[in-house]
Amino acid sequence: MTLELAKDIIPAISAGPFTATPTGLIIDETQPIPYEVWEEYGRGLARVEGAVQWVIGDWLNAGERKYGEAYSQALNAWPEYEYQSLNAMRWVAGKVGFISREINLSWTHHRNVAALEPEEQEYWLEQAAENGWTREKLRQAIRDEKRINPPPLPPGQYRVIYADPPWQYSDKLIDGYGAAEHHYPAMTLEALCALPVADISGKDSVLFLWATSPMLPEALRVMDAWGFEYKASFVWDKVRHNYGHYNSVRHELLLLGTRGSCLPDSNELENSVVRIERSVRHSEKPAQFREIIEKMYSGPKVELFARETTNGWGVWGNEV
Repeated sequence: MTLELAKDIIPAISAGPFTATPTGLIIDETQPIPYEVWEEYGRGLARVEGAVQWVIGDWLNAGERKYGEAYSQALNAWPEYEYQSLNAMRWVAGKVGFISREINLSWTHHRNVAALEPEEQEYWLEQAAENGWTREKLRQAIRDEKRINPPPLPPGQYRVIYADPPWQYSDKLIDGYGAAEHHYPAMTLEALCALPVADISGKDSVLFLWATSPMLPEALRVMDAWGFEYKASFVWDKVRHNYGHYNSVRHELLLLGTRGSCLPDSNELENSVVRIERSVRHSEKPAQFREIIEKMYSGPKVELFARETTNGWGVWGNEV
C-alpha cells in the first residue's frame, strides 16, 4: 500500500516517515530513519496509548456541554467500548482538571481520586508520584484515610433519610467496566454500619435506602445498624440492560424502613415498580424518586451520598 492509497490516516500519531491508519502503520522506508527517530516514535505511541482514556473523556464532556443528551448518540462510534467504560472516561476527565493530571501516573490512578475535592486530588496524586505507589496502593491509602476520618454528617434531626451508599463489591472486573470502585471510592460494610445515621434521625422517621441485588443482605444489615426496620421496597426498572454474573441486570431496589411510627402522609399509594431508562452516568438515580418521596412524606429531609444539591433537602456526600 502506498501513502497515496492509504485512507483514514490518524494524524495524531503520524509523524515523519510514519503514517498510522486504523489497520496498521505505514513506514516510508525510502526516507532515512535514524534509530533515535524510530525509538522516539515508539515512545510517542506509548504516550498516546496512555492518553486515550483522557482524550475520549474530554471529547465526551465537550459533546455533553454543547449538545446535551444528544451527545450520547455519539457513543455508537466506539463499539469496542461498553457504555460503562465510556462513562468512566467522561466522569474522570470531568472531575480531574487538565492541569491536575500527573503525566507519570496512569489514568486509573486519577480515577481513584476523581470523587475527591481538587485539593485532596492534588495531595494524593503527589503522594502516589513521589512514593511510586501502584494504583492499588493509592486506592487503599485513600480508603484507609476515609475510614479513619469520615466527614461529619449534617447537623439536625430529619424525618426522611434518603441514601445511595457506595457499596464495596468483591468483583474484580476489568478497568472502567462494571465494578463500582472504578467510578467512586467505595465503603466497607463495617464503615457504612458505623455511620451515626441514628443520631440525625427523628424519633418517628423513614429511611429510603438504595440497594443492588447482590448487596441486598448487606443493605438490610445497614438499615438495621442505622436503627430502621424494613417495611417495603420499590423496584426501579432501568429499561437498559447491564452486565451481571448471573443475569442481565435491569433493575435496582429502593428499600423503605421506618423508625418509630412513620406511615406516609399521602393517602395515594405510589406504584412499587417505576420504569425510567437509566442515564449513562454510573449509578445515577432518577430525580423522580425524590419527587415520589416528597409526595409520600413532609418534614425535614436529607440525602446521604448525594451528588448534587436539591432545594428543600439537606445533603451530605463527597461529590456535592
